[in-house]
Amino acid sequence: MSRDPQSYPFPQVFLVDGGGGPQHADQQPSLVPCWSFPPAQRSSGRRGKSRRCTGAGAALVVLLLFLLVFASLGMEAYQIHSMQAELRELRENHPLAESNTPGKQIALRPEEKKEDQEERAAAHVTGRIEVETFPQTLRWEPHAGRAFTSGAVAYRLEDGALQPNRSGLYHVYSRVELLFRDCSPSSSFVHSVFVRRAGRSAPLTLMEAHRAGFCSQQGGRAWTTESYLASALPLQKSDRVFVNVSHPKYLSHSHYGNFFGLYEV
Repeated sequence: MSRDPQSYPFPQVFLVDGGGGPQHADQQPSLVPCWSFPPAQRSSGRRGKSRRCTGAGAALVVLLLFLLVFASLGMEAYQIHSMQAELRELRENHPLAESNTPGKQIALRPEEKKEDQEERAAAHVTGRIEVETFPQTLRWEPHAGRAFTSGAVAYRLEDGALQPNRSGLYHVYSRVELLFRDCSPSSSFVHSVFVRRAGRSAPLTLMEAHRAGFCSQQGGRAWTTESYLASALPLQKSDRVFVNVSHPKYLSHSHYGNFFGLYEV
């Protein structure tokens, strides 16, 4: 049965003599298969057409984007022009609207002017190291380190007092630090702040602290302790405020461990 070579579904196969010369009868022919393939189809024309179509589409998209940007800019310019025209019309219709409105004048109140002109009353003095005498009413350093006096407050060198020269409410504070070299369970001390006022013979105690039981149960050891007093108190003009310690010889030699001060609230 014969078949048409054009309708054969697979490539045609030809047997070719591999040696190329005459063969003997007792030798089997050495045949080499050889296939033929259909010619390749050319698609360069179609690819060129598709590339041209793609380039034209991209150019059209870019053109549309530019048109959209220019349209938005034109719309914004039109809105700005309209707003300027409306503002110009309002100014023409109401030329004295702004000038008729009185301006608000800002001025300090008399109390604020007084506070700015007068420096706030305040003072802070630090501990003075005593070598020979140890008075219970402590003396202070008014200018060493962080110490200062300002406003209507003065430090009295002769008795160690802070004296406000204006009546008012003051925050008064004091701290002392003591070093007991031979501390025992019965060791104690008293720390107080008092004021001497004109017309009163006896001092007036403002604050007081009694410290005890701060040493360990084993005696004979060195021990450091401290006391801090602070309160808001009304003071009168020319009051003299002092600090007392019952054992001044135990005060530590630290300027910043012992201090005394007040300021107007």
